[in-house]
Amino acid sequence: MMISTRGRYALRVLIDVAEHAGDVYVPMKDVAKRQGISLKYLEQIIPVLVKHGVLDSVQGKGGGYRLTKAPEEISIGDILRLTEGDLAPVACLACDAKPCEREYECRTYPLWVEFYRVINDFFDGKTLADVIRIDPADNYSI
Repeated sequence: MMISTRGRYALRVLIDVAEHAGDVYVPMKDVAKRQGISLKYLEQIIPVLVKHGVLDSVQGKGGGYRLTKAPEEISIGDILRLTEGDLAPVACLACDAKPCEREYECRTYPLWVEFYRVINDFFDGKTLADVIRIDPADNYSI
């Protein structure tokens, strides 16, 4: 399973807005510059976050974006599902999938179901605040 650029950038945008907003709205051009992400690409991601109530926006002078909830209330799983769609590791577990004819005889089906639960539990158990607290200087290796 791979998280796309869209999902990764959405998280970076939300972290940036959380760290720079406070009581003011953050201009997306500032986020784009700090994050090294094309403003044009962000203009494709931001509407999804606004539409689903993660970000609030104000147009004009002093305008920009801010979180609608505290970072502690924003699940990483929710953000990834907004930007990635379903986090299912195989097609037969996707939300829009037809019931698998082989479900009860497939030896691998229970494996995929368990993996799907692990993915969702992991990302649903992390919030934007948790990610903000991570020190990128720490050496995380596989």
